[in-house]
Amino acid sequence: MALKYWAVILILGIGWGMSFMLNAILLRELGPYSISFLRVFLGALGCWAWVLAARRPVLLGPGRVAALIGFGALSYAAPFAFYALGQQHVASGVAGIINATTPVFVVTVAHVWPGGEKATANKAAGVACGIAGIVLLSLPVLRQGGSSEAWAVLVILGAPVCYGFSMNIARSFRDIEPVVMVAVALSGASAAIAPLAFWQEGVPQPTRPETWAALAMIGFVLTSAAFIALYWVLPKVGPANISIPTMVAPVSAILLGTLVLGEELQAAQFGGLAVELAGLVLMDGRLLRRRRRVRAD
Repeated sequence: MALKYWAVILILGIGWGMSFMLNAILLRELGPYSISFLRVFLGALGCWAWVLAARRPVLLGPGRVAALIGFGALSYAAPFAFYALGQQHVASGVAGIINATTPVFVVTVAHVWPGGEKATANKAAGVACGIAGIVLLSLPVLRQGGSSEAWAVLVILGAPVCYGFSMNIARSFRDIEPVVMVAVALSGASAAIAPLAFWQEGVPQPTRPETWAALAMIGFVLTSAAFIALYWVLPKVGPANISIPTMVAPVSAILLGTLVLGEELQAAQFGGLAVELAGLVLMDGRLLRRRRRVRAD
């Protein structure tokens, strides 16, 4: 894989890890539903700007638009809200570690999904590692008896569960231009989360400079630009290599949370991250296959 593609993949992982730090900054002034709404709304604006600038055709029937609206609510509005809700009670680094369980749920759902990819022995072992990682991550909370923290872990886990389903549903939209698909889906996500955000938290009124900066970064850069870059690099590197940002994001989230926000993580939580990363290596399988080839030679 060319160095420039490696650079794009690593930047995506670092950027998506940064989103948890930005959530922590946004929560100082905005509610979790408002954060989700503003992120998908700004993300949709950025994607539509790209679609119009690139003159991409948007030829979708009412049925496809309705399906994409539901897909957007599942893929973007709900997960972004789950992260922000949970981060009211746990550190951004912890949220980043939980996010690393996404491939676990993708593999699990795909195994039972009609026409989905059946789990191999390596993938099953990876799922087991992912579950063990969640348990390790939860140990400090269970020992301290913190009900709000335990609740927050469960809420944040809702995001990877959503991704597990949405990654499998996304295959039904292969006939649509990817960035057009994301633009419509993000618009649908905005329409889905807006009523809840306005009802629960009122009209968002950010006033601090750091809030505006975080919104611009998380909306236009980490949502619009990131998805445009993702779909640009996908056909060039293949779907297997696209899993790499999932491994980079929790490391980025931990480092930024520690260095910028002064967060502290416990040894069990680092252990959970290590077990989850081992699970990702098992599910990916390439490293194991490479070792077998080396031994055979």
